[in-house]
Amino acid sequence: MKLVVGLGNPGNQYNFTRHNFGFLALDFYFKVRKIEWAAQPKFGAIWGRSGDTIFIKPQDFYNMSGKAVREFVQYYKIALDDILVICDNFDLVFGKMRYRSTGVAAGNNGLKSITAELKTDNYPRLRLGTGNDELRKKMGDVDFVLSKFTPEEKAKLPEILMQAADKIDEIIA
Repeated sequence: MKLVVGLGNPGNQYNFTRHNFGFLALDFYFKVRKIEWAAQPKFGAIWGRSGDTIFIKPQDFYNMSGKAVREFVQYYKIALDDILVICDNFDLVFGKMRYRSTGVAAGNNGLKSITAELKTDNYPRLRLGTGNDELRKKMGDVDFVLSKFTPEEKAKLPEILMQAADKIDEIIA
């Protein structure tokens, strides 16, 4: 069994914000792969399943995502290397992706929460770049991660999300 986790914040006000790139990636993946989300949440997460892979969007806020991840991992007895966490990263240029089989949170509070709940950082993660230094300097980090994508960035999202969908398939294969 595998677990793919998209990080984000619940609520419509967070749609298309940088911090919800993980949710956006999974929603796009489900659309293009024609998978449907389950009708009822489980363990505090929106979830769906395709074959031996479970996909979740934790519905606690970003900084508390670890609880749902831990519950799925424990219930389904998922090995750490069979987890994939998808999150935003403002230190990566917009549109770039970085996959690591293990690593540190590097300031990402969603990863910090997962690491605290799992008591390890030895799980794979796919970071999706949201970096826009000019905008980030004007807003500050907190407002930046909660800001919407610019119109120019939004126009590029379908291509980036398709690349992310292909990368998810590659990783879980």
